[in-house]
Amino acid sequence: MDSYFAHETAVIDNNCSIGNGVKIWHFSHIMSNSIIGDNCNIGQNVVISPNVVLGKNVKVQNNVSIYTGVTCEDDVFLGPSMVFTNVINPRSAVVRKNEYLQTVVKKGASIGANATIICGNTINEYALIGAGTVVTKSVKAFALVIGNPAKQIGWVSEYGDRLHFDNNGLGICKETKQEYELKDGIVKRVK
Repeated sequence: MDSYFAHETAVIDNNCSIGNGVKIWHFSHIMSNSIIGDNCNIGQNVVISPNVVLGKNVKVQNNVSIYTGVTCEDDVFLGPSMVFTNVINPRSAVVRKNEYLQTVVKKGASIGANATIICGNTINEYALIGAGTVVTKSVKAFALVIGNPAKQIGWVSEYGDRLHFDNNGLGICKETKQEYELKDGIVKRVK
């Protein structure tokens, strides 16, 4: 008995690893050798290409294609119709499967609706990518980025609240009261 739910219109190829509590919705396609961790939610009309890895509790909204070369760690959010690429200079008549670049989305990061992530970059822990943003370079942990090309406009907590830092580089999440430190352009949660 399967330990996950798949809508009757979903297509799941052989040799996939699908964790407990996963939900796969209408017209989605899970391709061979992909790995989906426990408690993921795969929205409608999603394609997960071969060898993609999703950690636990990843939320993939409708109309997202996750191409070979992409890894999403635990607790990642992928907004509706956001886009990953896996080749820098695609041409229909030129096969470049051996040129796929790796893209990593680290734990807790969120990518907004209609954002585009150019391959070969890392979205670090708890970063927040605004809707419609085009990411052309790696994004720092806890960074808030928007625009085309992406520009950092601030910092966010693990909870997703904007962080404001005092003269000593200390900031507090209003919701959770967790403290963060900004030092040399890097944000870390204070234990």
